[in-house]
Amino acid sequence: MDMHQLTRQLQVKNDSKIVLLVADGLGGLPQKPGGQTELETAKTPNLDALAKQGVCGGSIPVKPGISPGSGPGHLGLFGYDPLQYLIGRGALEATGIGFALGENDVAIRANFCTIDSTGNITDRRAGRIPTEESAPLAIKLREVSIPGVEVFVEPVKEHRFVVVLRGSGLGGNVADTDPQATGVPPLAPRATNPDSEKTAEVAAEFIKQAKEILAGQPKANCCTLRGVSAKPNLPSYEEVYGLRACAIAVYPMYKGLARLVGMDIVGQAQTLDEQMAVLEENWAKYDFFFIHFKYTDSTGEDGNFDAKVKRTEEVDGCVPRIMALKPDVFICTGDHSTPSMLASHSWHPVPTLLVAEHCRTDSCESFGEQECLRGGLGQFEAKYLMPLALSNAGRLNKFGA
Repeated sequence: MDMHQLTRQLQVKNDSKIVLLVADGLGGLPQKPGGQTELETAKTPNLDALAKQGVCGGSIPVKPGISPGSGPGHLGLFGYDPLQYLIGRGALEATGIGFALGENDVAIRANFCTIDSTGNITDRRAGRIPTEESAPLAIKLREVSIPGVEVFVEPVKEHRFVVVLRGSGLGGNVADTDPQATGVPPLAPRATNPDSEKTAEVAAEFIKQAKEILAGQPKANCCTLRGVSAKPNLPSYEEVYGLRACAIAVYPMYKGLARLVGMDIVGQAQTLDEQMAVLEENWAKYDFFFIHFKYTDSTGEDGNFDAKVKRTEEVDGCVPRIMALKPDVFICTGDHSTPSMLASHSWHPVPTLLVAEHCRTDSCESFGEQECLRGGLGQFEAKYLMPLALSNAGRLNKFGA
């Protein structure tokens, strides 16, 4: 019996409210041995106060030693075993912008990039081109025409756009064309199983035509394709947990992941303050609220310790508005660690705080990596966070006689 079979059997409906605040890439590392991490350096009086009331620990997104992408990281937090439910970034991105994927669709998360006259990449994100410049270019790529395949192109944000290929015989297993380095050309699309050979050929033709359309652009004169994936099939929050759930997120990919597990996407918030207003407006309508904050991750990926500290302090600043609503369960964590000294996602357990009336309070005095190491939750796989949330909300019956 897997965890979802268990929660289906044991779920209880009541009026409790659960808030999951996800500071993306929250976990970090000190800049020198014995120093403090970004979270420990940040002034977080609200989370520190809650750490004294609640219980802390370290969430392991997938398995010990495994550095997760954002998709598996969030799936774990949502209680879906990321090794069982494999979702490509393309499907997340497409769903996030509201594109309804069909059964014969393959979705691709595309990046504009800059190449030089020899075809080598000089900037993998086209200088983080602003959306007002990139969106018209994405729309222009709708001119790509490939016989036997419908091609959809949708702008997303900054250097990102979505490509959806629709047609028979398209598999979702094609390796990324981003080499993750500059000074080298983009990789050719390569099928990783026989069912996706046609997809790789179509992707190569898309890139060829895109380069011709983008020729002469100062920044976005080429593109790379990432996260090629077919439509996934996940059971909903309502089904497995008995929760009316909503997501309050800014970035499309996180909206997409929430939508795939049956959450409603509420509001059009662009800032944390606006997200708090959306939370307050929708408090009566839902049982579960997923609030996503991106910038603790992006500053970590930029290798900017001080900026990540400031962004962490912003997260702390929104906590009083959440707690003023008196949630029955409040959880703050991240989907993975993004230490600025590594400038990438990492395998380190993620600081996690759970506050509820009947949680077993531990001796943690503040919210940070060192304190969480001695917290009462211990180090646990992220997929067990939702059962903990449900039990603390009085939403699970006992198992067995």
